[in-house]
Amino acid sequence: MMGCIYRRGKYYSIKYYKDGKPYTESTHSDKLEVARRLLQKREDEIAEGKLPGVCFARVKFDELKEEFLTDYRINGKKSLPRAERSVRHLEKTFAGMRVINITTPQINKYIEKRQMEKAANATINRELSALKRMLNLGARQTPPKVDRVPYIPMLKENNVRKGIFEHGDFLAVRDALPEYLKPVITFAYNIGWRRAEILNLTWKNVDLREEMVRLDPGTTKNGEGRVAYLDPELLDMIADLQRKKMFGCPYVFHRNGKQIKEFRGTWAKAFKAAGLPVLMFHDLRRSALTSMTRAGIPERVAMTISGHKTRSVFDRYNIVSPQDLKDAACKRQEFNDLQKSRLQNGYIDPNKAKRVVAL
Repeated sequence: MMGCIYRRGKYYSIKYYKDGKPYTESTHSDKLEVARRLLQKREDEIAEGKLPGVCFARVKFDELKEEFLTDYRINGKKSLPRAERSVRHLEKTFAGMRVINITTPQINKYIEKRQMEKAANATINRELSALKRMLNLGARQTPPKVDRVPYIPMLKENNVRKGIFEHGDFLAVRDALPEYLKPVITFAYNIGWRRAEILNLTWKNVDLREEMVRLDPGTTKNGEGRVAYLDPELLDMIADLQRKKMFGCPYVFHRNGKQIKEFRGTWAKAFKAAGLPVLMFHDLRRSALTSMTRAGIPERVAMTISGHKTRSVFDRYNIVSPQDLKDAACKRQEFNDLQKSRLQNGYIDPNKAKRVVAL
C-alpha cells in the first residue's frame, strides 16, 4: 500500500505501512517538498527491509538505561554498583532525551560538564563506557532500538600505579594496627588478593593439610577459581587463627566473630602512628605483585596467584621502585667489572672485546 501526505494544522504529516502496520509521522515542516522527501526516505527504508526511522526516533535514554541495568542484574555482574553510579551521572544530562539526539557533540558537552565538576578522567570514561554499552545493547536487540551508535571519545587516563609498601613500611603499619587486622594485612601483602576476596574467605576454602587456600569459581572478579599455597609464615598464621576461631563464625578473618567490613578510620590512624603517608589497602595488591617479581617468581605464576588475566593490567601493578633502579645500576656495574677483569686476564678474545659495552 502506498504512503500518503496530509496536512493537519500547521505542519505536513506522512503515513506509510510496513508489514501491514500503519506508521504516521509529523514532518515538522509546512513545506510539501520536505514531506515528499521524508516519505520517499521511509519507503526506501522499508523496501530495504529496515525499520522506518520513526521507530528509532521514539526510543529514549531512560528505556535503554533500564535495559542496561537489567543486563547487569540478570548476568550477576559484580560491578553493578559502579554501573548504577555511572547511570546516575548520565541521567543528569540525558534523562528524557531521545536516543537519536545523543550525538558526539552532545557527548562532548557531557564530558566538559563532568570535568567542570572535577570528575577524574577514569571516572568519566567509566560513565562513557556505560553509555556506549547501553547504545550497543539497543542496537543488538530484535527488533533494534538504536540504528547507529555515535562516536564516543574516551579521555586519556594515567594508569601508572604509584602506591607500594616497602617491607619496612609494611611492618610499621602492621604493628600499629589492632590485632584483628594484622592477619588481614599480612595475607594481602604476601598473596595479593583483592580486599573483598580476603574478607570473604571462609574456613571451607582453607586446607591446612595441603597448605593452601582457594577461591571458588564465581566468587572472584573475573569469575574464575583460584588457589594459593601458603608459605611457613602464612601457614602458622592461618593455623593460629583456626585454633582461635569462634563458634558459628565461618570467616577466617573476623572481628569478635563478625565479618570485617569497613576500617578506614583505623587504617588511617595506623599510618599516622607509623609516621607514614596513607596508602590504600589496594596498594597491598600492587606490593605483592612487585615482591613476587623481585623474588624471581615467573610472571605467569604471579598472575595466577593474584588473579590477573591480562599482561597489560599486571604490568600496571608490577611497580619499578627507585631501589629497583639502584639495584639495576649496581648489577650493571658488577657485570662490567667482571667483563673487564676477564679481558685483562685473557679470558676474552681481544678481537671480540668490542662487543663488551663499558659504561
